[in-house]
Amino acid sequence: MKAKDIRTSFVKFFEKRGHTFVPSSPVIPFDDPTLLFTNAGMNQFKDVFLGTGTRPYKRAVNYQKCIRVSGKHNDLEEVGKDTYHHTFFEMLGNWSFGDYYKKEAIEWAWELLTKEWQLPKDKLYATVFKDDDEAEELWKKVTDIAHDRILRFDEKSNFWEMGDTGPCGPCSEIHIDLGEGTCNKNHKCGVNVDGCSRFIELWNLVFIQFNRNEKGELEPLPAKHVDTGMGLERIVAVLQGKNSNYDTDLFQPLIEEISKLTGKEYIGDKNQVAMRVIADHIRMLTFAITDGAVPSNEGRGYVLRRILRRASRYARNLDMHEPFIYKLVDKVVEIMGEAYPEIEPRKEFVKNVIKTEEENFNQTLDRGIEIFENEISKLEKKGIKIFPGEIAFKLYDTYGFPIDLTNLMAQERGFEVDLKTFEELMEEQRERSREATKKIFAEGRASIAEKVEVLLRKGDVTKTEFNPDLKEYELEVNDESNRAILLSSDDEHIDQIVFSKKTIFYPESGGQVGDTGKLIYPGGEIEIIDTQRVDDLIIHFIPKIKKDSKLAREIESYVKSGGKFIAKIDVDRRKSIMKNHSATHLLHSALRKVLGTHVQQAGSLVAPDRLRFDFTHPRKLGREEIEMVEHLVNTVIFEDIELVKEYKPLKQALEEGALAFFGDKYGDIVRTVKIGDFSYELCGGTHLDRTIETGYFKIIYEGSIASGVRRVEAITGKALEKYLKEKEMEIERLSEKIDLILEEKQNLEKELSKLKLKLASDEIEKAVNSANAVKIDNFKVVAIKVSANDVDELKQFGDILRNKIGSGVGLLASVTENKINFVCVVTDDLVKEKKLDAVKIVREVTKITGGGGGGRPNMATAGGKDVAKLDEAMRNLVNVVKKLIQQ
Repeated sequence: MKAKDIRTSFVKFFEKRGHTFVPSSPVIPFDDPTLLFTNAGMNQFKDVFLGTGTRPYKRAVNYQKCIRVSGKHNDLEEVGKDTYHHTFFEMLGNWSFGDYYKKEAIEWAWELLTKEWQLPKDKLYATVFKDDDEAEELWKKVTDIAHDRILRFDEKSNFWEMGDTGPCGPCSEIHIDLGEGTCNKNHKCGVNVDGCSRFIELWNLVFIQFNRNEKGELEPLPAKHVDTGMGLERIVAVLQGKNSNYDTDLFQPLIEEISKLTGKEYIGDKNQVAMRVIADHIRMLTFAITDGAVPSNEGRGYVLRRILRRASRYARNLDMHEPFIYKLVDKVVEIMGEAYPEIEPRKEFVKNVIKTEEENFNQTLDRGIEIFENEISKLEKKGIKIFPGEIAFKLYDTYGFPIDLTNLMAQERGFEVDLKTFEELMEEQRERSREATKKIFAEGRASIAEKVEVLLRKGDVTKTEFNPDLKEYELEVNDESNRAILLSSDDEHIDQIVFSKKTIFYPESGGQVGDTGKLIYPGGEIEIIDTQRVDDLIIHFIPKIKKDSKLAREIESYVKSGGKFIAKIDVDRRKSIMKNHSATHLLHSALRKVLGTHVQQAGSLVAPDRLRFDFTHPRKLGREEIEMVEHLVNTVIFEDIELVKEYKPLKQALEEGALAFFGDKYGDIVRTVKIGDFSYELCGGTHLDRTIETGYFKIIYEGSIASGVRRVEAITGKALEKYLKEKEMEIERLSEKIDLILEEKQNLEKELSKLKLKLASDEIEKAVNSANAVKIDNFKVVAIKVSANDVDELKQFGDILRNKIGSGVGLLASVTENKINFVCVVTDDLVKEKKLDAVKIVREVTKITGGGGGGRPNMATAGGKDVAKLDEAMRNLVNVVKKLIQQ
């Protein structure tokens, strides 16, 4: 059977038994602060198991895309080395929500494996929890498995728990014996033997029948659930008779493509490990980037960067020094696109992100190798054969070198890596990472979520209602139908309030920030500084109040006595947010129209003072593109179009062309926001009634935040008014500065002119009195080269020369931009007595430079073209003057 047929037959088998097919959720979890990535099929049904959510069906079946690279299920360092660990995998699963239980789950699992897929019964084993007599009896009763193949294990192997508290229960696993020769470990092979690759788990059937309370006690659940999971890659290998998951049709087309691109065969450990790593990692990268993650230096993005760098490093083992991993995206789409159609329209974006990362890392990798070689050279000179753990860690942490690469490179040179120090530094990093992960997920929302789960399980509250279309800005709370409940994120303070029924405060979601406002009561006011949604509850955050304070006692007493509060939101702030949210929809649509439909939302922030929109696009926006986007948005704003908000089935909305976003969680009924023919999106946020209410829209920033992801920031309404006033003031300040600068410039120019005249005067006086001044009939003739900006300045120097020379003829020359300027002066006595004419002199002198001139008898100017003939022309002055005197 082909992998796609196995996937389909699993779904059809359970659909025939009354199960509803539920599409895979994204690998980027929605609103779950405990997960970096979706790592199991049950993630999207977690709220049902917790009792905080429901579904319109009691039985479900699906195949879920999963990623396991961090935390409890960190398999990364094993991926590629063995034949069955993966960063990305598919989980086949079936669920019962308070419907069927152990009997049907066991019976159907056995039927599918042995009748539908015809696995040999004598190779199968069933495990049950040591205290689960019911499960063992059912295996004996409803299947024909050999009784000695039913094995009991303790909590470690056969008891499932969601966390320290909450839903839990025994599980029953189905294992298969792959036969002798399939495990090369030095141990006695058997079911649940760590590291054994002969006996492998195929399917885990979890029976959720208890709730573990805060005391650690198990309480029976009123409704019992079934949660099963089976790795597709593993069952495909078994059904296709392959010893390795990488030999199946899920991976072989990829490995063949890698072989084709690299010119290497899938032979030998070095090539096989490298090809397996790359084949696995490109699947993970394709799905993670498709669903909204991008490589970066924190959170999920950092995990992606590590995975991509690991693949790039292994590409060097295949002698690939240029980017090529991105070329495999097309093959992933070819293999997986039918089951997961969302990857096809995003493939060009995914390729661009991966290619950019490859290009960047190749430079980093070369630098890392250089550091390694430099360190080795130092050690060799000292005769030391231990490679420092600190350097190995630096190579791992800064340059993405897996420790096995450093080990291998060191061994090839006869060195041993100090792994003890390396591991100590790694543990320090893991601790930092654990702390950072807590911070990533909304500053402690995970702990708040635990408290909320307790509230929900107790039945104190069920769900907080919020209507985004209700223009209601005040609400009376703490009556019988809508009680106020005080909460705390630690043991010493009160800092949260929940209303048991409904609220008018919008909880942060979809990029829109939460509302703020106040609770008014006879004793005063309580400020609400933020509003967040945790599971189905809306939490109102207030400034921390010490529990033992008079104020805390007063508020607690007032709440318990049923005292009423008036909840008021900050209306001006809400309206500013609405303007920016509606403008965000217009911006998204305008970007798609100007840049292309490859533009996809990658994140957003809708705040009262600005909006921020992250989107997929490979290059910087030009000024013209930004202006086109602004023009489109403002055109729609001033067309005064109504924003139509409707509730409709998700399928209908998508068929009508509404934009949905990967990573967002949608129910069967969704809210749509339509702005004429310009914009149509799924959205649960608060919006204006008409576009004209936005005012004007202005983009104030555009830049890059990650490979292939751009960010635009824009403003509207009062924020824009404030921005324009600030710009006006800035222009005024600049204008004043410019006036001062111009005035200072003029003063400096005057000073400079005076200095230049003084210098010129000194220089001319020196020349007039030097040996270069020739005497003819008791008057002087002198030619001087000077530096002058233009003819006017040269004429000023000419006046100085005429005054300094007493009685005589002078010629000044300066070169500007490869052209010659001349000024000739003749003192008045020579004009009268000798009939000398400056015009005639300058014309005759400059003739050789290709120039000509004009002016008055006592001062004339001329230009010259041939700079090379300047000295010759100046030397000719004396001859010209003598000649004119003789005439």
